[in-house]
Amino acid sequence: MPTITAFENSPDRGRGQARDMRVRWALEEVGQPYSVRLLSFAAMKVPAHVALHPFGQIPTYEDGDLALFESGAIVLHIAERHTRLLPGDANARSRAIAWMFAAVSTMEPPIVEFTMAMLFERDKGWYADRLPMLQERVRVRLGELSRHLSGADWLDGAFSAGDLMMVTVLRRLNTSGLLDECPEIAAYVARGEARPAFKRAFEAQLAVFKAASNS
Repeated sequence: MPTITAFENSPDRGRGQARDMRVRWALEEVGQPYSVRLLSFAAMKVPAHVALHPFGQIPTYEDGDLALFESGAIVLHIAERHTRLLPGDANARSRAIAWMFAAVSTMEPPIVEFTMAMLFERDKGWYADRLPMLQERVRVRLGELSRHLSGADWLDGAFSAGDLMMVTVLRRLNTSGLLDECPEIAAYVARGEARPAFKRAFEAQLAVFKAASNS
């Protein structure tokens, strides 16, 4: 049974934004039981964990003699070794993997930059001037993605690991108001959140936050 790592006390306050959520969701989708090792921020920087994740972050994934870091790589590993997350057709499979890369390399950078500015730069003198620029970068990407979806439920036919990664990236905008400007994208995210496997993964991550809050 694989073991993943997650925050002992997540800074997202149980909203399912930490990147172990992607791995939990993938494991739930394929029906693979797993265990979780919770880490404090200090424990993430000790040599034993840095040996698993060179940048001292979460999640990591251990299964037998295999150890992986980076949520996208872990989800791809899970998808390649189980059914349900990648199509059987070779071309469709490659397209699904391309969407996984698009989620983390094209969509996520401007979204993270925008959300981090909202969280940590509000007291800076440049915040009011910089925020519209960051918002516009995100709006451009949302518009492009919306045009691609064009009424489809998922990015390329059936739900895949590409959708799983994309939905987890887009969920970072849930409280920003930007998804409200793109009803098609908001509906796409809602479809992902409605999947039973997502709900199980979300509840598992939320339970960690509740336990930490009550301790």
